[in-house]
Order: sequence, then C-alpha cells, then structure tokens
Amino acid sequence: MTKYSDAFIQDMPKSDLHLHLDGSLRIPTLIEMAKKNNIKMPSYTEEGLRELVFKSTYANLGEYLHGFQYTCAALRDLENIERVAYELAIDNQNENVYYIEPRFAPQLMMDVEAGLTMETVMEATYKGFERAKKEHNNRPDVKAGTRPEFHYGIISCAMRNFGPKGYSPYYSRFYKTMEYSNHMEIVTAAALQMVKAVVKIRDEKNIPIVSIDLAGQEEGYPCAKFHEVYAYAHKNFMHKTVHAGEAYGAESIFQAITDCYADRIGHGYYLFEENKVVDPKISDKKKYINDLISFVADKRTTIEVCLTSNLQTNPEIKDIKNHNVKHMLANRMSLTICTDNRLVSDTTVSREFKLLVDNFEVPIKHLKDVVAYGFKKSFYPGNYIDKRNWAKNVMVYFDQVAKKHGVL
Repeated sequence: MTKYSDAFIQDMPKSDLHLHLDGSLRIPTLIEMAKKNNIKMPSYTEEGLRELVFKSTYANLGEYLHGFQYTCAALRDLENIERVAYELAIDNQNENVYYIEPRFAPQLMMDVEAGLTMETVMEATYKGFERAKKEHNNRPDVKAGTRPEFHYGIISCAMRNFGPKGYSPYYSRFYKTMEYSNHMEIVTAAALQMVKAVVKIRDEKNIPIVSIDLAGQEEGYPCAKFHEVYAYAHKNFMHKTVHAGEAYGAESIFQAITDCYADRIGHGYYLFEENKVVDPKISDKKKYINDLISFVADKRTTIEVCLTSNLQTNPEIKDIKNHNVKHMLANRMSLTICTDNRLVSDTTVSREFKLLVDNFEVPIKHLKDVVAYGFKKSFYPGNYIDKRNWAKNVMVYFDQVAKKHGVL
C-alpha cells in the first residue's frame, strides 16, 4: 500500500465541498456565544461538551444530531454568524484547504422579528468568509504566486422535514401561516421560498451563493418531492447537490440525478447496496445498481465522501476498511474527500485524507485525481475560464508539494 506522511497530507492543497457551517464551530467559540446569548447547554467546558455532546463515536444518528440544537441556537445572532464563518475559513486555511463550500439551512437560523431575515443571514455569512478570503489573498506569498489563493462558495440547504415547533422561529411561523396545507406541501413550500430568495440575493447582492442542497431525514422524504424547487434552481443557473444515499439506497441517488438535476451527491454511501433497493418494480437489483454506478461514473457526477461521519452515523460499517469508498475508487468514480462537520465529527480535511490513504490503496496519480476533483468539480463562483485557470494553478502547486515530500 502506498504510504504518505502526515506532513505531505497536511501540506498538499485541499478542498472541502461538503461542510456544514452549523456543525463546524470551534468549541470555545460556542461556549462563549452560549454564555452571551443565554443558551442552556449541558456543560460550559470543552471537556464536558466533548464527553456529553460532541463525541468521537455516537450510538446512532439521533445522538450525532443532538448537538445541532446548541450550534443553531448560537447562530441565531448576526454577529455570531459572521464570526463563525470567519473562523471556519481560517481553520481551513491553516491546514492548506484553499476552497470550501460551507452549507447551512438559513431558515433554521432565521427569526424575522429579531432581524434575522434570509438577506441578513446571508450577508453576515458573506462578511465573515469574505474577510478571511481577503486576508489570505493579500498575504505576500499568495500575491507572489507561491501559495494558492483561497476561495469559497455558499450552499443554501432546504430541509426535507420540519414541524410546527422546535425547529426554528421561522419554521414555526411558516407552519402556522399554512394551516390549510398538508405537511409535505408546507415543507416543499418553505424550500421553494428558500431557493427563490437565494437566487434573488445572489443576483442583487452579488453574494456567492453557488448551489442549493437538500438535507435532513432521507427516508420518508424522497428528493423527487422537491422537483419544483430544484427545477427553479436549474433554470436560474444555480448548481445543485443533494444529500442522497446516506441513509437510503440507490433509488435516492437515482432521484437526485433525474428529478433534481444533481451535479453532485452528498455521501452516496448506499449506492452499492442491493438490500437497500426497495422498489418492487426493480426485479434485477444487481443490474439496476451496476447500471446506476456506470451512469454516475460516466456522467462524472461527483460524490462528496465523508468517511468519519459515515462511521459515526452508520454503526453497521464497523470498520473503515468496510467503507464503500473502496467501490468508488475501484469504479474510478469522481469523488471528493470532505469533513461533513468539523466539530460534530471531530475531524479535519487532513484527517479525512489520512483515513483514506492509510486504509485503501490510493497511488499518487489516483490521489492527485481525487484532490483535483475537489477543485474542478467545485461550484466556483466565477466564470469557467477563471475556474479552469485557478484549478490548474492549484494542481501545479500540488506537484510542487508532492516533489518536495518525495512522492512524485
């Protein structure tokens, strides 16, 4: 098996295309914000929170998601949003991550009466990331061309499911105003409001909102029900990614591509599992999966792989060597290595890459391809020529780092 040093993995240029803002706070920052905003938490020490909330392993998905009630509460404050965005960019820059696409559901943070509208939430996020970007790109080594520039694009999530209480002030009010609609009509209506808002904000405020996403409980809330939402994004030149195949099977991925025009797939873990195919009309499950694998690979639909997160939310995997990334690599699929949630999963991009190369055979040429996909398959907020030149320069830098560490 090809071996790579920790120093090389740390130094090589990286990206993170699947990164939840509300799952990636610094613990000291969360504690400070909780005290300032009178947010009740089970502990106000880093040791206590790591023991009780943000663990290295979790019993199930519910326990994994438990901490988001605290992070989302902290982010219902515009100053806090800006600070968290800034710190997240800095944390990535410090491990040579030169492109990120932080995602979050703005409607989880919104409280219109308190001044947290879709527009103000997006503006606060933009200010934080933009400040960190400008600081990095004005560094002497970056201006001299000896280190890559840092860029970012914001992904706005719709929620597959929410209820009348306990999700956010915005969702509670939205649910109440639609008292004559059924549950799914309310959920999809909120998603449609989101996509219309972010397209408008992108166009009028020039904020780099580059894509929409669909997050939340996958089973029971198929992405096909959100076709109108994704069609609106599609017709307004906005990219599309979908959480699919994380907790549900290949059919979810198929729907994401055919009904939601997905450019990328978040997780895609269960693409390879025949026992997860439930449609009785699919008589030959093996052929269905093989055809879908070939279609995804040939179309170069990129899978956003989150190794640690999958291990934590899918206990049945048990060991990293059982992870389906081995099939993705074997089928030469377009994939990127991502953190999902830096805080909740207690990880970094460097750790995720180390987990990959220490447990699977990834020759340097294939590793370079995986790194390149993170830039070439990004939703870079500029024109194609600029993106192409930027990605090319980053990969030239990759070669320089690889030669420095003796792996190329």
